[in-house]
Amino acid sequence: MALMYDHVETDTIAAIATAMSEAGIGIIRISGPDAARIGSRLYRTPKKEKTDISKWRPGTIRFGYIVENDGPNSESMIDEVMVSWMKSPHSYTTEDTVEINTHGGMFLMNRILELVLRAGARMAEPGEFTKRAFLGGRIDLAKAEAVMDLISSTNEFARKTSAAQLEGSVSDRIRELREKILYEIAFIESALDDPENYSLDGYPEKLMDTCLLLEKEMDALLSRAEEGRILKEGIRTAIVGRPNVGKSSLLNHLAGEERAIVTEIEGTTRDTLSETVRVGGVLLHLTDTAGIRQTQDKVEQIGVHRAQKALDSADLILFVIDSSRELSAEDAEIADRIIKKMEEGTKCILLVNKVDLLSEVQEKEVRSLFSFSDRCPPLLFCSLQTGEGMEELGKYVSELFHTGEIAENNEVFLSNLRHKDAVREARNSICLVKKSIEDGMSEDFFSIDLMNAYRVLGTILGEAVEDDLVEEIFSKFCMGK
Repeated sequence: MALMYDHVETDTIAAIATAMSEAGIGIIRISGPDAARIGSRLYRTPKKEKTDISKWRPGTIRFGYIVENDGPNSESMIDEVMVSWMKSPHSYTTEDTVEINTHGGMFLMNRILELVLRAGARMAEPGEFTKRAFLGGRIDLAKAEAVMDLISSTNEFARKTSAAQLEGSVSDRIRELREKILYEIAFIESALDDPENYSLDGYPEKLMDTCLLLEKEMDALLSRAEEGRILKEGIRTAIVGRPNVGKSSLLNHLAGEERAIVTEIEGTTRDTLSETVRVGGVLLHLTDTAGIRQTQDKVEQIGVHRAQKALDSADLILFVIDSSRELSAEDAEIADRIIKKMEEGTKCILLVNKVDLLSEVQEKEVRSLFSFSDRCPPLLFCSLQTGEGMEELGKYVSELFHTGEIAENNEVFLSNLRHKDAVREARNSICLVKKSIEDGMSEDFFSIDLMNAYRVLGTILGEAVEDDLVEEIFSKFCMGK
């Protein structure tokens, strides 16, 4: 059901804006036209006197008490608090806002929220405070989505990307693209309406140059979109290899605990085992897999099949080889599968394990597994038993995914799938304009596809966006935000 926006300017909403856990401080946020009136009903000065919060100087915070009316001329103190007052439009939501800073007990926060609701506010929906900031024009939709990304960020790169988007990095770039498109639309319409003052002679060639530039800029955004996803979500990482090469030992080493059973018996791991760790400054979503080999064991066959699925969906493959045993046909078969994935853009690191034992494998032999590929993955000679060489893994991950470069540059990353799809659709429309120019079509055909590109890019900012989409986006926010 589409969100009904007609209550936005009349309803006053409230919710607990801090985490629902025991803490030193908890905040109850009230936003809407009656925020000051509701706050005034519950707040008392240090002398236990009533006050009209709307008369306070905006942007101030005062000490006092929250009280409950027990009957005629009788009140009981609930908690001592700090109350802040923000006057519209200078607040997070652009509405009148009162925030009650109370002690952070869960029961206490809910008790005060109950009083606020009883005084005339209604419970805020998930994300409704940020939704009102969007509807009030303080932020566009891309910035609103950045708020949730910032809250859920799990590493420095995700935080930096979300913070940049909140500052307007994505919005500014999209507006630049739309301005270029709008200029061409306006020129075409003006020339068609007033041919005496606007000539279209040679215009298709000029428009083709503009389309090529727009296509190049959109391609740059799309090419970095996958990096943006990795920054935001972490790297899907599959640990693969034949049985008993040290895959589970690698998982345990990176996790810092015994997450997987390790024995000398081949085929111990029958199913995938997942763990999230931080390596090279980014999150690796590790999947330890069964040893990939031919087997008649039905249970192990299922494990091998799941290992192959994990390999197919990975952003990074950690291919573990046992240096104490000669390379086998199974190693070669796994390498062939990895080569195909590398051709699709998947990254790989070769971990030659057990270098503390007598070596049966030379570096040249390991590299020969990838002789049919344009390049061999980086090799890391290590011992998961002693930890030797493992300090280099973070550096390899950082180099493969350019995380060091990403941290230092100011490029715009589309870490949101909705934004990526919109840019891709806009690019397709620009390609249709180029096709119309090449086919010698009339200028009014150019406008149709240019207008669609302009409209689609506008959905990133929240212009001409459907109510259902707005509701879906903000429903993913936490309560109180």
